[in-house]
Amino acid sequence: MPGNQGILLESGTNELEIVEFEVGSSTFGINVIKVKEIIQPIPITFIPHAHPHVEGIIQLRGEVLPVVDMVKVLGLSTDKRNSQEKFIVAEFNKQTVVFHVDNVSQIHRISWEQIEKPSDMYQGGHSQIIGVIKHRDEMILLLDFEKIVLDINPDTGISIDAVKKLGKRERSDKKIVIAEDSPLLRKLLADTLAEAGYVHLDFFENGKEAFKHLENLVAKGGEISEHVQFIITDIEMPQMDGHHLTKKIKTHPVLSKLPVVIFSSLITDDLRHKGDQVGAVEQISKPEIAELILKIDTHIL
Repeated sequence: MPGNQGILLESGTNELEIVEFEVGSSTFGINVIKVKEIIQPIPITFIPHAHPHVEGIIQLRGEVLPVVDMVKVLGLSTDKRNSQEKFIVAEFNKQTVVFHVDNVSQIHRISWEQIEKPSDMYQGGHSQIIGVIKHRDEMILLLDFEKIVLDINPDTGISIDAVKKLGKRERSDKKIVIAEDSPLLRKLLADTLAEAGYVHLDFFENGKEAFKHLENLVAKGGEISEHVQFIITDIEMPQMDGHHLTKKIKTHPVLSKLPVVIFSSLITDDLRHKGDQVGAVEQISKPEIAELILKIDTHIL
């Protein structure tokens, strides 16, 4: 199943399509935008001393790709593998990774409003779950694939060293609003932007909360640029995604003058048009934090 088929969603509708798959007795989901294709398992070449979650590598159309065993990622038993096993070939953060799952069942079209944030009580501090979807009589768990890959290879994450290479920077009094659902990414962004001199940061867990905050700033009166000068948003977030947030900002009579940068793992040549359609001034792929900072320098009011 090519990842770009079936995505007929207009930009900014706050909808997504998810591929439902199984690992063990649980049901999970991955955004169809991340999926290049789904294939039958092919022979895996073992790699000595690889990360425990990596089964090995495969060659697919001339490209050598790592295979991540989702049974091991989720801490389940490997004794009973499903005879309907599949490889999900995914692309995000400018890399391609294969996820070995027990079965792939169907595709659902849903709204981000249907996705609930996991409770801190049951998800723990190191959970790979970023959302819970109640669909008919079952619950589908939306996994944080970026964190899964980052746990395997920390070098793929945001690095403060990339900011230090920009040279000495002065502290800025500019105020930035950031919508990012991942606690890990919020911490990394806070640290790296502070290193770059941007310390007046307001973080929100999804686009809905960020937009409510912006509306409250408008209600205070005066020029909106007195309260906030720049907005950064992820795309995948429960309740309201980044494309919908951007569209609401750029069609708002007061907020529309604010520059919005989309900073996401889903920035590809095939998907860039979605951000263009909703009015994003820039679209930058994680983890290119240095590029993000340079764009802030260019566009901030």
